[in-house]
Amino acid sequence: MSSLIKVGITHGDVNGIGYEVLLKAFSDDRLLELFHPVIYGSSKSASYHRKVMEGDPVNFHIISKVEESQEGKINLLNCVKEEIRIELGTASAEAGESAYIALDQATNDLANGKIDLLVTLPINKDSIQGVHFRFPGHTEFLEDRFAKNGEKALMILATEVLRVALVTTHLPLAEVPSKLSKELILEKLHILNHSLKRDFRIENPRIAVLALNPHAGENGLLGKEESEIIAPAVKEAQEKWILCAGPFAADGFFGSGRFKEFDAILAMYHDQGLIPFKTLAMDAGVNFTAGLPIVRTSPDHGTAYNIAGKNLASDESFRRAIYMAMDIFRNRIAYDEPSRNPLKKMFFDRGKDDEKLDLTKEE
Repeated sequence: MSSLIKVGITHGDVNGIGYEVLLKAFSDDRLLELFHPVIYGSSKSASYHRKVMEGDPVNFHIISKVEESQEGKINLLNCVKEEIRIELGTASAEAGESAYIALDQATNDLANGKIDLLVTLPINKDSIQGVHFRFPGHTEFLEDRFAKNGEKALMILATEVLRVALVTTHLPLAEVPSKLSKELILEKLHILNHSLKRDFRIENPRIAVLALNPHAGENGLLGKEESEIIAPAVKEAQEKWILCAGPFAADGFFGSGRFKEFDAILAMYHDQGLIPFKTLAMDAGVNFTAGLPIVRTSPDHGTAYNIAGKNLASDESFRRAIYMAMDIFRNRIAYDEPSRNPLKKMFFDRGKDDEKLDLTKEE
């Protein structure tokens, strides 16, 4: 039986920095002492990028199924069999298809318990679109594939000290106000609160909720979403014992450093949360998909076409994505363990069972 956590890794877009990040990370063979890697990708693409890098040789153990993987080796599951034309720094349907094939195989293996968790390298959200993938990104795809009992996914960008979650994710900005509702914000607050307790082991998490409009709406002068939607959601969450506060005007909240007073921040839309997060923690950030029965993380950067093939990419965020995924995997086991074998309770029906056990009778 394997003693190390089996980490599935998808190769992402082959025209981006995914393989460069992989090669840099696994040039340090000490990683193999920490986990059992299974990379879902293409052996030919890996060879191409290895030649471009001209760095220390990284030897992959090529396999055709997870069962052939071995601890202590960099296992590459060759699920993209056909040769892919690689055009570094360029989006292509061919690269998008290879990214989907790897993701599909990895999620199938994850669903079947063949790997323990998933780390995804960046995809191009446009070129991956096709017959089988019609989603804005990984988060929505994973929710569709794994949410079997009504679970909802929540995107959390995280470091060891800063966590930003999003009410809406990959939406045009013009659509955000119409998508917001008290019910949606409450739903995200519940998921975030539970994730902070279970995935990050924070006993009494404190959550800040951001406003949508400048100056938190300025008493309705600059927008009414705060008074009509966000503040009522915060109030109701507080009544349900979620330690949250807001809505806070985003600029002052981050500019004054108030974010340091909270365990997590709930932003209303993508750039509102991610611009300050990436400014503060670009190389150290991790994208975590909370709310689902599986564990998935990714680096917080994209395909970075502008530096693809130039040996400029950092593997720091990728490494942290692996470490955080393993921490969350272990945290869930530790959190769930006490409820798996609850103490048996004895209940007695009045009359019948009282004859068997008279609690008032003295010995």
